[in-house]
Amino acid sequence: MKFSLTRPVGCLLLSSAMSLVMSVLLLGAVQAQTPVATALTPPAQRLSDPVIQADQKGYDAVQQRIRALNDGGRRLRDYHLSKAQCWLDVSFHEYTRNDRSAFPQEALGEAEKLILAMEGGQALSHDTALVNGAERLRPDLWALARSVRQGPGAECAQAKVACAEVELVHAGNEFRQQQWRHAKPYIQIAEDLIAEAQAQADACPKPVVLVPPPPPSAPTPLTCPPDPLPQLPAEQLRLGLKVYYPTDRHTERDINPPGTAEMNALVQKLTAPGLVYEAIHLVGRADLRAPADYNRTLSGKRVRTVRDYLIKHGIPAERITEEALGADEPLMVCDRKTQATSLYDACLQSNRRVDVYVNGARRR
Repeated sequence: MKFSLTRPVGCLLLSSAMSLVMSVLLLGAVQAQTPVATALTPPAQRLSDPVIQADQKGYDAVQQRIRALNDGGRRLRDYHLSKAQCWLDVSFHEYTRNDRSAFPQEALGEAEKLILAMEGGQALSHDTALVNGAERLRPDLWALARSVRQGPGAECAQAKVACAEVELVHAGNEFRQQQWRHAKPYIQIAEDLIAEAQAQADACPKPVVLVPPPPPSAPTPLTCPPDPLPQLPAEQLRLGLKVYYPTDRHTERDINPPGTAEMNALVQKLTAPGLVYEAIHLVGRADLRAPADYNRTLSGKRVRTVRDYLIKHGIPAERITEEALGADEPLMVCDRKTQATSLYDACLQSNRRVDVYVNGARRR
């Protein structure tokens, strides 16, 4: 799949009045560079580490475009930015599960369509494509998601709604390929996201409407000081990141370069004037190729490395809490029996990380 944008700048047609022969002079045309969608390696060719790594770089490049949109001012809870992220996430999830259908490619394409439109400042639709022929399951959830997205407090619930709609497509794809048993987990995710979206919408601060007082009928010698204006609620922020490590590594120099850059960006946000937060919670994780005690110890070392890095860059130690889960609650469930070695290794990579959660972050 490719996307193409062509923008002719101008052309000039000259005609001669002295004869019946017309001359056409093209003075200039400029064609914009055509953005090409990320093409994943065909499933039958995903047999070697270099191929898997090339696809991983493609995913990383799309992720960086999403981050650049956020850095440019588009908020993380924006509906379309969140939807692009969720399309990217489900594509990568199914890729690591060795989905041999067109779903990973088509889901990635939906993410890039949204990214391209946002980058170009184009009008954006709220439609959700049923990629790869996915079934439209649970019409009641689709209707509820639309109701929350369009109802009161919708500005606080856009991200959850966007991801719920994508997960419904994810479930529909699993149902088409492997029926209900494989669709159930993603329907449950969609149900939970819509419930959380409704709660966010209900708790969303109502806009403050200031009504000017009527003009006085006659000048008065005494005037009382005006009542103070009601203070607007502080802007709530969602801050956090994932810091990835290579196998069996935990030191600062082992952190992947994008993780170091994102930690620096997070520190800048946390130390910026006007930002307040309650706590930073670090959750360390490891993969499944070692005993449980070893994994738990390793994930604790990874947490301590991130903690020391934050403290070194000005974050108060008393604000930081830690948790080492080892191989418990993995982001991806990896199966050596059903996945090729390269896919299995790529799947495990997502579980070697430290999650950083900033609780109660808000801007005054």
